Amino acid sequence: MEIDRSLLKENSELRRLARERLKGNWGMALLLCLIYSIVCGLPGGVPYIGPVLSLLIAGPMVLGLIICFVGFIRNEQLKFEALFDGFKNFTSALLLQLMIAILTFLWSLLLIVPGIIAGLSYSMSFYILNDNPGMGAKAALEESKKMMDGNKGKLFCLYLSFIGWSLLCILTLGIGFLWLTPYIQTSVTYFYQDLKESALKIQQDANAEPII
Repeated sequence: MEIDRSLLKENSELRRLARERLKGNWGMALLLCLIYSIVCGLPGGVPYIGPVLSLLIAGPMVLGLIICFVGFIRNEQLKFEALFDGFKNFTSALLLQLMIAILTFLWSLLLIVPGIIAGLSYSMSFYILNDNPGMGAKAALEESKKMMDGNKGKLFCLYLSFIGWSLLCILTLGIGFLWLTPYIQTSVTYFYQDLKESALKIQQDANAEPII
């Protein structure tokens, strides 16, 4: 997947788009992320089988959250029921989560930095799986690596730009994270959309009829 980086928006613009989209929708976005966190955290309290349950639901829940926010930035309303739509593609979501966890862990054994780079490389996998449900886990992972080639630093800087907000959230005893989480999620979703639109533009130009 070829990306024309000259077409990409600045991270500040992605954050601005996120804030604009969240206007009037903060409550729904906050509640959606809260429900996601609660559902993902519940299995941890189940004796003996908690880790297994967490593993089984993690991938589908991540995919469901991404389904919600991708639809949201594409001018759809946030829908709580869509949070569980990831279970419709349960096998691919589960396999993708397993592959990302294992590969990131293995890279992390070398040092922290390789682990971070690996995580950034695989970060668009669930977004790609959402847009291509029949693609499969391995193919989505490979497409993410291609999409993030040369763009990992940009995404890292986007995450880094929220550090100040994170420190302020800590001072509020963590309550501020209720607002920061949807802000970050919306910004990263715009990051994916920006990469995708750049790739589509290159593809369209390549397929355009030559002017004689």
